[in-house]
Amino acid sequence: MRNLDLTTLRSFVAVADHGGVTRAAGMLNLTQSAVSMQLKRLEELLGIDLLDRTGRKIALTSSGDQLLTYARRMVAMNDEVVERLTEDLYEGEIILGVPHDVVYPVIPRVLKAFNTAYPRVKVQLISSSTVSLLERLSKGSIDLILTTEESAGPGGETLTEMPLRWVGAHDGQEWRKRPLRLAFCKFCIFRPIVTRKLDEMGIAWEMAVESDEDRAVEALVSADLAVGALLEDSIPPHLEAIAPGGALPDLGVQQINLYGAMNRDEVMRQLSDLIRQGYGGAQAAGPALVKSA
Repeated sequence: MRNLDLTTLRSFVAVADHGGVTRAAGMLNLTQSAVSMQLKRLEELLGIDLLDRTGRKIALTSSGDQLLTYARRMVAMNDEVVERLTEDLYEGEIILGVPHDVVYPVIPRVLKAFNTAYPRVKVQLISSSTVSLLERLSKGSIDLILTTEESAGPGGETLTEMPLRWVGAHDGQEWRKRPLRLAFCKFCIFRPIVTRKLDEMGIAWEMAVESDEDRAVEALVSADLAVGALLEDSIPPHLEAIAPGGALPDLGVQQINLYGAMNRDEVMRQLSDLIRQGYGGAQAAGPALVKSA
């Protein structure tokens, strides 16, 4: 009789969910070698290969796909039993603010993990601009926020950095024209950065839209009527990155910063730690640069 170890199954599910050992280790708060060893023990116990390691990325074998369904159910049942039989003393609500362009893919994973640990604590997610979130934090109407900034302000903790890229329509030509037509929301924190860098290079520009809606901005850019700027990891499939070069200034990098009452209590500390782990292991390869400026 062979008994499956729930710890190894949890690591296996994490690797499948997060696309690799590095990110899974970060979310599980384990070392990469510990996760790799658990996967090896699981394969040895079953006598089958669960992961295809021949490519650049780890993929599940057909046996791995089959096991994943069972593993999810077993881990979920384990967590449900523990939750039901142990009294959870933590209740309440946390208001978390995140700029829309850094919500995916980290925040859904963080919220899922947090809900498993603290099912009675409600997390209200607010997506808004960095400027608006900092203002709400200063007024005390929000508990914890993430921001995208060139540098952290007082009380901020930098979690990671991401390149800021010029973006335009697929096969677009608008970026070649002068004055350069720009599309940004009124309170987008990237807007003054872009206009400052263009002014420094003496490049004429004009604002093509005045809107509070991201959809309106994206529509204009995807129609090749203007260009914008987004974090490299947040460029949607209907837009593409423009490589920095002589015709356009390099926009540098943006920091993702954490603010708020991170150490107010155990629950806030745990949510803050999950966010740190998520962004600490979240640096995926960005989209290919398809144009040369």
